[in-house]
Amino acid sequence: MKNTWFVTGTDTGVGKTAFSILWTRFLVAAAGPVIAVKPICSGGRDDAEALLAAQRNSLQIGDINPWHFPDPISPVLAAQRVGRRIRLAEVVEFLAPLREGTGDLVIEGAGGLLSPLGEDFDNRDLLTALGARAVVICPNRLGAINQARLVWESLPPSVRSSSALILNGFPSEDASTPTNREGLTHYLPGENIFFLPCQEDALRSPLPPVLADLHQWTKRREERPSK
Repeated sequence: MKNTWFVTGTDTGVGKTAFSILWTRFLVAAAGPVIAVKPICSGGRDDAEALLAAQRNSLQIGDINPWHFPDPISPVLAAQRVGRRIRLAEVVEFLAPLREGTGDLVIEGAGGLLSPLGEDFDNRDLLTALGARAVVICPNRLGAINQARLVWESLPPSVRSSSALILNGFPSEDASTPTNREGLTHYLPGENIFFLPCQEDALRSPLPPVLADLHQWTKRREERPSK
């Protein structure tokens, strides 16, 4: 396995799926085999289906989203409503063979970093158990600096330097949009911050150049210890 990417966010509805789709499309074109999964979701299954459509393989929806619950509430509560329990060890076991392949693995979490996924774990626990690279999605609007700092400080210290923060563009910008990146550089490394323009249709939009920048940054991070 080349890299395991764990896509999380400052909240729900901040653009995790759009980024995961774009990143999967980019990796397929630039780096070869890719598997993208959303192991756990509640409510609709549209996000997982869109993620499935972004990759070129023979997987089925159940292969990338084995835990799905109909109620649009926290996955742990939605599972309990149907008499199910989700355990961290089960999710890690599901992901293990996918990580043994030759290509990248993209994992989209559910909700924000500290949103509970199962009985004994949240997104951060799963990220830590996998030793994955974190990609934090934050809407690029008023409040971004506070939201991004809260999540960044909540990341395991061991993964911060190799993690990326994506300031995600939305159709309606505000006065803070062009200033948030500069403001955040006072609190975390500027090289870890990337701006993603608004992508209203991630499956059909042209791939933005920032994805190539992120890919090159990742390669430099990998090379740095050997210098």
